[in-house]
Order: sequence, then structure tokens, then C-alpha cells
Amino acid sequence: MKDLLLLVFMAALWLPFGAHAQSKVIERHLLAFWDFSEEAGSPRVSKSYQNDETYHLLEGAGPIEKVSEGPIHNSSAYIVDSTWFYIPRGKLGKLNIYGKEAAVTVVAWVKKDSEKYWQAIGGVWDETREKRQYYLFLNAASKTHHDEMKRYPTNGRIHGHISALGGKSPGEKAWISYVSSDEEVAAGVWTMIAITYDGKQIRAYKDGLLSANPLTNPFPYEEGIFDGGEDGADFTVGANSVIGKMTNQFIGQISGLAVFDRALNEREMRYLFRKGIDL
Repeated sequence: MKDLLLLVFMAALWLPFGAHAQSKVIERHLLAFWDFSEEAGSPRVSKSYQNDETYHLLEGAGPIEKVSEGPIHNSSAYIVDSTWFYIPRGKLGKLNIYGKEAAVTVVAWVKKDSEKYWQAIGGVWDETREKRQYYLFLNAASKTHHDEMKRYPTNGRIHGHISALGGKSPGEKAWISYVSSDEEVAAGVWTMIAITYDGKQIRAYKDGLLSANPLTNPFPYEEGIFDGGEDGADFTVGANSVIGKMTNQFIGQISGLAVFDRALNEREMRYLFRKGIDL
């Protein structure tokens, strides 16, 4: 009984320190956070704890409505067909994440309104000019089983794409090295979705938890992230470039978007889901 009481006491002491450590990691490695609180027609301006760079998400094809609803500051942007946000390549700064040792986390608080295939959420991914780097998607039509590197039909999942080549996977019609969550993301429900890459594996998270599957999540990938150079891809939200046009349209609301230069672990992801980002 004494041993049990001691364990409970030690756990109670550790919890605040553990939470503090997770908070500090999040603060130190957050490159950009958007809460989409600005009105339609205005750039959405990033916030950060320590990064001195500021990033302006511009509207790609006309005004994007602000809605007074969402888990982040009770606001969101409502992205509909043929609208998206972007940051021009020359303004990416630290969001231009690349290299053999590169690491990244992309987190979004979204409520999708459609089950259409291939919905782009955010990242740096231009398929038209073979300038793929990293990207968070929803609703891919296929998932790749990493043990045989073959794709199988799916829908409704979270997907994380990382490319070291920029172009298509060798011998394939598209890029096929990507993680897929085990769980689906329901339409009409606010969900925190996320991907991480630590230089070894890509992981997909739903509401702060690893949505694990032995064949699809985590997904082994040790090649790093492509260097797109000065003429590489823009950072886009809600659509990406494919065959010369902006497509893979996300349809729904986005309340928050965050990019980190570190692969957050599951403890940190759970903390982020519980506490959010206080900016």
C-alpha cells in the first residue's frame, strides 16, 4: 500500500513538469501558426513564440469567408471549390524545410464538408513542376502498404506525403511513399489532424493519438525531403498544383494550422490536442 501511494505521489509531482517540458518543445519548434481570425480579403498572418519570421497566407482565387466557429479562437476560414491560400516561394523562409536530416510536423484543425477524393490541407507540394517536399492531405483514393509498396483503395483517411525526389516515385504514375491513418475522419466534425516526419518514419495522428496501422502508419521513409531550390513550390492551403492547375480541393472549414521544424512525439501531440496553441 505504501509503495502504491508513493507511485501516485511521484506521478502527481511529475505531471506538471512533463506538461511544462512538452509546452517548451512546442514553443521552441513552432515555425508558424494561423488562427484564421482575419476577415475575408485580408492576408492570414502567422504567429509564433520564438520565430522572428512572419508568413502571410494570401487568397489564391478571391475572398475566403471568415466564420465565427471553430476550436481555435472560435474562428475559421471556409474554403470552397476553387479557393485556396498560398505563400509565394520567395517568402517561405523557414517553411522551406528540406534535406537529409529534415524534420517537420503539420497540424490542422479542420471540419471537412465533403468526401471527395484528394483534399489538400497544407504544405509545399507542386506536382506539375515536380517540386514535391511535404504535405498534409485528406481523403486520398489510395493507401500504400509499405511492406510491398503497392497501393490499395481507401477514402476518408489522413495522409502525410514526404518526397526526397520532387518527382514521381520511380516506375510509378504518381508519388506513393506516404503514410495513411488507420481511422477515418468524419465529415461535419471538428478534428485535429497531423503528420510528422523525423527523417526515419512518417506518422499520422488523429485528435492527438497515433492512428496506427501495421501496414500504413508509421510509414518508413529515410531519404529526407527534396530541395526545391529558388523556383520550388509555394506553400499552399486548401489546394495544390497538379497538371498545370490548382486542384485536390479541400472543401470545409479550417480553424488552425501549425508547422513545426521537429517531429512532435505522441505525448507532445496529446498535449497539443488538450491545450491547443495559446497565441
